[in-house]
Amino acid sequence: MEENFEGEELDNIVILNDEDGNEVKFEFLDLIELDDEEYVVLLPVTAEGEEEEGEVVILKVEDVDEDSDEESYVSIEDEETLNKVFEIFKEKFKDDFDFVD
Repeated sequence: MEENFEGEELDNIVILNDEDGNEVKFEFLDLIELDDEEYVVLLPVTAEGEEEEGEVVILKVEDVDEDSDEESYVSIEDEETLNKVFEIFKEKFKDDFDFVD
């Protein structure tokens, strides 16, 4: 029996592995370009599939190799870059989210 999941909001879900190898689901919110680099803005999704109120995760997009479409996401050490990306994100989505400083 084949199950059909059409209609569920799964097209913007990204599954990443944390440092312990556990799968963590995120909702993809936006792709932001800054200084010729691309950054993804992700929102952690709880086990129940509910959006958690909390911090978004910003990761830098890096191509694994030029021959494939694979991408990897790496954490950003530079606080200044993080803040710049987050400011762009807040400006784009100021009508959609309530941001709390």
